[in-house]
Amino acid sequence: MKKTALFSLVVLLLISCKEKTKNTIDFAKEFQYKMNVEFSDSRTSPLTEEGFSKFKSLDFYPIAPKFRIEADFKKTPNEKAFKMLTTTSRLVDYKKYGEAHFVIDDKPYQLAIYQNVEQFKKDGNDLLFLPFLDLSSGKGSYAGGRYIDLRIPKKDKIIIDFNTAYNPYCAYNHKYSCPIPPSENSLDIAILAGVKKYH
Repeated sequence: MKKTALFSLVVLLLISCKEKTKNTIDFAKEFQYKMNVEFSDSRTSPLTEEGFSKFKSLDFYPIAPKFRIEADFKKTPNEKAFKMLTTTSRLVDYKKYGEAHFVIDDKPYQLAIYQNVEQFKKDGNDLLFLPFLDLSSGKGSYAGGRYIDLRIPKKDKIIIDFNTAYNPYCAYNHKYSCPIPPSENSLDIAILAGVKKYH
């Protein structure tokens, strides 16, 4: 009887893992498709005229389920707004909204998650901003770091899917001004997921 129960539990765990992997892959494929649609449309593409004329597809790392993380989320309500540096002289008001704590390959990591102060005052939305650098920055991925868009979680967990990490527009066109990831968001690991650097 115990063996039957154990077998059933193993089967359920395998099915759960398979579903999680399938969902991760499907979501990442949809993200990649939408990115390519945006870049293929002259009305929404950040590419230069020359870059647009040659564009076929963005380059992505292989979709990796291990880089879709359920992190512990800790809100930081007493943080003050600060000026986040950008690639130009422009400064943008951000506020640290919370921290994500997670583990990859048995090693703990932490990332700060921010809220755009002006955008929140204007729209009152639940958007959060996660800029980061990692050991692939300047190698396989863009040297200036990458971004992930998030929403305010309802509980104390937040999904961070590095398969949806994308480059700032200034990676494609110098006319843009892009936030630079704060030093506290430099990861001591190569995140081999999401969009690669633009060639």
